[in-house]
Amino acid sequence: MAVAAFSTVVEWYDFTLYLFMTTVLSRVFFGSGASSVLTALAVFAIAYVMRPFGALVFGRVGDRLGRRRVLLASMSVMTVAMLVTALLPTREQIGSTAGVLLLLLRCVMGFSVGGEYTGVMTYLVEGAPPRRRGLVASLASAASEVGALLAVGVAALTTALTSGPALDSWGWRIPFLFGALLAAGTLTARSTMQESPAFEELQQAHGADHGPLRQTLRTRRPALYRTFTISALGSITYYVGITYVPTYLTSVGGFAEGDALWLATLASAAVIVITPFAGVMADRLGRRPMLLVFGVLSLVLPVTMFAFMTRGRAVFALTGAVVLALVAGGVSAVGASSAPEQFPVVGRLSGLAVATVATTIFGGLTPYASQALIDSTGWRLVPGIMVAGVALVALPVLWRLPETAPSLLVPAEDHAGLRSRRNLEERPTPAGSS
Repeated sequence: MAVAAFSTVVEWYDFTLYLFMTTVLSRVFFGSGASSVLTALAVFAIAYVMRPFGALVFGRVGDRLGRRRVLLASMSVMTVAMLVTALLPTREQIGSTAGVLLLLLRCVMGFSVGGEYTGVMTYLVEGAPPRRRGLVASLASAASEVGALLAVGVAALTTALTSGPALDSWGWRIPFLFGALLAAGTLTARSTMQESPAFEELQQAHGADHGPLRQTLRTRRPALYRTFTISALGSITYYVGITYVPTYLTSVGGFAEGDALWLATLASAAVIVITPFAGVMADRLGRRPMLLVFGVLSLVLPVTMFAFMTRGRAVFALTGAVVLALVAGGVSAVGASSAPEQFPVVGRLSGLAVATVATTIFGGLTPYASQALIDSTGWRLVPGIMVAGVALVALPVLWRLPETAPSLLVPAEDHAGLRSRRNLEERPTPAGSS
């Protein structure tokens, strides 16, 4: 479980690294034109469209053959993709083909990540003591923030040490080489993992399910709606409120690349503090109350925080970045346990795979949409309005969310056995829930 939780560092390191290095990669692969940053963000958005396809493929494998195989396969693909990215020729060397190759590799990465995070969350929820699921799942979310912190730190250090021509020539490769080594080490550690106990018990009792996706689509539609909503709110707060911030500070706030990255580093560090706290509170108070709290904060704070970041002063920019990061971290921490709990063991990965469509729309596409709308309208507060708009739509769904925290559903003395866990996981969804 420790290996599974902390291996999310690799996934988030790679995806956030691309966004933190957007302005550099745009010059290296798409030239120095006015639209190069937008093109680089478009590559990220297109690659993210592959995430649901990967989630569906890996989800089917995970529901039929086991969670462990998914985690090994996805990390193997990520290791190779990061290494090849670090070795890519640049636009200066082979012209526009460099950008095409980057796009193809990002699509491969997006496909593999589709099975990565949902696989880890499922593995942890099925293996953790029921009354500590929120905390254990939030630790994986915190580890992903460590990945983001590591990415922004490595990017900032690389930018500071290899500025100018050296950065564009070979310096940008260093963070991706480091990521490939990190992924290879994680893959080695994952090879020691055992299968999820809940999945093993399910296989012994019922055998493999040959139609998990079809069954989930037919019988778990309310759960799919709820999980889509949780994923949508978590994705837009994270990808607009954390990973897009360095690009925003550079293109709108007037900060230098290095300064923007260091500010984002401090914000990422703050997230690691709140994530386990949010997980503990989700265990004690419930998933629903905590999601409602963070949903309200997502509604009322983003516009003001993005306005802070346009004032050109480091203290205001840091305040805005940290507050947005804390809200995003809280949503991700609670969502890490509440989303898998919407489904029983049978078809759980397939159900989460369908919900990754929300991650594509509200995660992968929103940094591009934010920059495009700012460029076309000149309205600097568009990102904050986007986050608030999603929160406004999500809050009524979260209000009707059935509570899934085991500490509020089962007696205290009934928390250790696998049979009790399975009974809880397969409890029918309350009628009328949405």
